[in-house]
Amino acid sequence: MFSKRGNSRTFSRRSIHGQIAHEIGQRILRGDFAPGSALPNEAAFSLELNVSRTALREAIKVLAAKGLVESRPKIGTRVRPRDQWNMLDPDVLAWSFASGDIMRRALDLTDLRRILEPAAAALAAERATEAQRMEIEEAYLAMARAGEDIEVGLAPDLRFHQAILEATGNEFMAPLGILIESALAASIKLSCSRPGARMHSLPLHRAVLDAIRARDPERAHAAMLALLQATRADLERVQEVERTARSKLTRSPADG
Repeated sequence: MFSKRGNSRTFSRRSIHGQIAHEIGQRILRGDFAPGSALPNEAAFSLELNVSRTALREAIKVLAAKGLVESRPKIGTRVRPRDQWNMLDPDVLAWSFASGDIMRRALDLTDLRRILEPAAAALAAERATEAQRMEIEEAYLAMARAGEDIEVGLAPDLRFHQAILEATGNEFMAPLGILIESALAASIKLSCSRPGARMHSLPLHRAVLDAIRARDPERAHAAMLALLQATRADLERVQEVERTARSKLTRSPADG
């Protein structure tokens, strides 16, 4: 992935049970198995998935640890209510963004970021070491070099925000950036899909960087909030374009 710490998944998709957990998890998040519904019995499900019962049981344990399912003797395995799912689990977040309605999830993530990141930027302005400030700046410069290229600019954009969380000096902050990495990547790509959005965001990122370098917490807080408000506005514009396109597709010929 994009973080220095590597992939933050809690299981390996290279393992058989990891692949099964990935398949079932996506189906749950997609709504194929609704909350409260029972998964097929072990014999039928292992046959459908063409895997051993042992591998299926291990996959179910993974999903149970993420709050998606619960297994009880004589009752079987059921999907838990959505409010009990661990939505901050890296895999659940990734499955959520891949399951459809990505815009609603991206907007929800932006709400979370507006609570977290302005305060993190303020702490970074107070506490960042010179090496950490240089890392934030290097990420920004890589973003600037990428220009409008979303794919090239994605990794340094993620690194910019993660480096700020790390620069808070708070051991609980940095892991949050790693936790939401997959979802954050999807959200950034969506918000930057509007033509000109990346270049428009560069001065806003620069303002955050300058405030942190100036050790000005209040300015850093305001700059990050402005950046995230612009991100939400970009998402809402993309959403409106999608709505308009859908409306045109569903309009009948008689409507003109």
